[in-house]
Amino acid sequence: MKKFVSISIIVILGLVLRLIFINKPDGLWNDEYVSWMIAATPFGNNFIQAVKSQCHMPFYYLYLKFFMTIFGQSDLLLRLTSVFAGILSIIAMYFTGKEKDEKTGLYCAGFTAISSFLIYYSQEVRLYQILFLFSVLSLLYTIKCIKKPNKLNFSLFALFNFLILFTHTIGFVFVFFNLIFLSINLYKQFKKLIIAVWISIFTGGIILIPLTFTIFTGKAFVQWWGNFSLVKIAFLFSDYFSPILTNLTNSPDNFFYAPKLAFFMILPTLIAVFFICKSLIKNKFNTGLFLICTATVLVLTAAALLGKLVFITKYSIEIYPILIYLTCCGIETLNNTKIKNTLIILYSAISIGYILFAPYSAPKMHRAEGHKIPADILNQFNLQKDDIILLEYYPESRFYKYFDFSNYRTIDINKGNFGQYLKKDTTHLQSYLNGKEIYREIFKSDNNINFESIIKKDIIDNLQQGQSVVLIILNSVAFYSPDQMQEIAGNDKLYNETPLLFMVFSYVKYKTFTELSKSLTVTNLAKKGNWILVKFTKLNNDT
Repeated sequence: MKKFVSISIIVILGLVLRLIFINKPDGLWNDEYVSWMIAATPFGNNFIQAVKSQCHMPFYYLYLKFFMTIFGQSDLLLRLTSVFAGILSIIAMYFTGKEKDEKTGLYCAGFTAISSFLIYYSQEVRLYQILFLFSVLSLLYTIKCIKKPNKLNFSLFALFNFLILFTHTIGFVFVFFNLIFLSINLYKQFKKLIIAVWISIFTGGIILIPLTFTIFTGKAFVQWWGNFSLVKIAFLFSDYFSPILTNLTNSPDNFFYAPKLAFFMILPTLIAVFFICKSLIKNKFNTGLFLICTATVLVLTAAALLGKLVFITKYSIEIYPILIYLTCCGIETLNNTKIKNTLIILYSAISIGYILFAPYSAPKMHRAEGHKIPADILNQFNLQKDDIILLEYYPESRFYKYFDFSNYRTIDINKGNFGQYLKKDTTHLQSYLNGKEIYREIFKSDNNINFESIIKKDIIDNLQQGQSVVLIILNSVAFYSPDQMQEIAGNDKLYNETPLLFMVFSYVKYKTFTELSKSLTVTNLAKKGNWILVKFTKLNNDT
């Protein structure tokens, strides 16, 4: 009964921390919107094409579609699907730690319940919380296979590792090293079963090869190719074990970027790292698990160095259950009860206190790129029928959930068509392959006859007196001033390190505003989150 009460309290705590501030008034931001958009696509060829257009495997979209079909498509419902997976993860971590002993199980559940990283993704309409759940179950059945090798445990191990593959495009990295670990431990005694597991996962993986090939060979821009630095590995640990989340999209180059937050970021991380190190001392099994984490991180690091992905904490989430498990195993190895309890209380107090009282804690984080923000502002701008809406970076389809465009004319300058604005007859493929070389001189100049003529022809000349155009700018991808762009474009080192799309949409922002200002009058302007909306009106036929 006492055990049941303890785990119940932990689960309730985890639920409360995942439900507070879950209703985000800014709506779904880009990645979340993509999740909803794909899940809302009807089954059949259109659904498969929608999945292929993005960079992740289908399972999460199917998971989301299941709940949407039963309960609807409100933002709150979509977020609750991640809360559901988050609560299951707490329970699964309890049973994983319980494979060692009851206390370790409770510690594992507790760490999971108060993890700011998991609380954030339990409120996010993305795949990462369900991926964490599958990774926990993979770890649970890794331990079970080694403790009690039988067909059921091997089958469930294979199932949950396949589900990782079916959810995360780069999940194969973790799955491969996990299989190596299991094989090293059991191959001599259970050769046939190990071979069967390899074959079953490999066979399942073959089904995904066409989709994987399409995803990896697609000519799609990523807006934030960041340079890898060792500090990102430090942020991996601080994101996982402190309440300060830094590397959700891209991180600064300096680990001590916020001195006022250093205590909340560093102390819990050091406590966890201390316990992890304790768990590895004279323990070959735990050391093997840690080597899975190390090998996975090394592969992701190599991929980041080669420019194939950005080193973001969430991309390695498969290793997080292992790190939690090792932390909790380390707690049990500490014999000094006073020190042990002090560290646990300190860690918990910092984590829960920050979550509840800090203005930028995981559940309180605003979705500054939420697509509902510009939709709400547009509704306040008193637009007339046939006014023009000019969208920069995102096409209008990214706002259908919140705004009806049917009464307006829309133009978008997005990742797929910006080339035709910047330089005549430039294709998307040319921009993708050689954009840095093609546009460098353009970034240095104030004049662009091609860009100017398109804006005049498609917008200014198409407005009657009293009509307006609303310029919608996503400032988080368009933050360079003209002087900064010229400085970057004139410096080889800076230019090579700067993501192309930041330069492109900073340039587009500046040029569209400048050209519209020459002939039209600003009649309204609004800024909220990462969005800027400017309403230009044609006040008379002579301007």
